[in-house]
Amino acid sequence: MKSLILTLLFVSVTTLSFAQGTSYGVRGAVNISNLDFDPNATFVNQHRNGFAFAGFVDYGVSDTFSILAELQYSAEGGKAEELRADYIQLPIMARFAIGNKFTVGAGPMISLKTWENLDGFATFTFSGVGGVEYMITDELFIDARVHYGLTNILDEDLTTVEAQNTTFQFGFGIKI
Repeated sequence: MKSLILTLLFVSVTTLSFAQGTSYGVRGAVNISNLDFDPNATFVNQHRNGFAFAGFVDYGVSDTFSILAELQYSAEGGKAEELRADYIQLPIMARFAIGNKFTVGAGPMISLKTWENLDGFATFTFSGVGGVEYMITDELFIDARVHYGLTNILDEDLTTVEAQNTTFQFGFGIKI
């Protein structure tokens, strides 16, 4: 499974990098995340403040439409140590420009956990991501995103409880 994901990532980045209207960049963000349990948690479930950093490729299909592929590290989950979850993520967003400064986008995101085996968390998770970006200059931008977990992040072999991750990100980046 890991080799399939790496192959897809390589093909995507290679294909996008040879297109016209392509920009590259880096991005950092502050995360506010929490876990939504089903059934409801029987303990205090507090949000976690974390961070994310990423590199991205933004392929301009037209003047108003682009596809953004990003490889991101993100610290998510709950505040308690046993609820913390760190991921390597691949969001792919279809983005639409609104004027010269604003862009809105949405798409899928796959996440791979980055911590030890047999810890109670699923290795892969799937989420939806949406966000808005504001260009400060031609290179600098700020953005806000939300990731909503669509799959259970807990290992189904170890528990009957389900949990989805919800994360709000507030970021700053530069296009190179």
